[in-house]
Amino acid sequence: MTRRRPTVLIVDDEFIIANSLSLQVEELGYEVCGTAATAAEAIDMANSFRPDLVLMDVRLRGPEDGVDAALAIHSTVGSKVVFITGSREPATMERIALDHPSGILIKPIYGQQLRSAVETALAS
Repeated sequence: MTRRRPTVLIVDDEFIIANSLSLQVEELGYEVCGTAATAAEAIDMANSFRPDLVLMDVRLRGPEDGVDAALAIHSTVGSKVVFITGSREPATMERIALDHPSGILIKPIYGQQLRSAVETALAS
């Protein structure tokens, strides 16, 4: 019996970053089930694909941010969330803490940081 590879949903409103994260996650041996650019897309995709992990940018296009999306996903799907942010501002960190994140990555993200955050989140 073949074991299913863990699935990862990538949420970032910058196509180049989402694409780069997708390639890196696949190189780590995980399956990317999709990418989303808004909170609404992320919630819809999470409900459809039920990913094991969501890599969630905090700042997204539209009225809701990544924390709003993560809270909705966590309550309905239960996926683990690793937040990605370019800001270390206390207000941003406090918003992230609302969701009990499995990890936080500060941009720019390097390969080993991503590997460590993904492996730690999926192992917990």
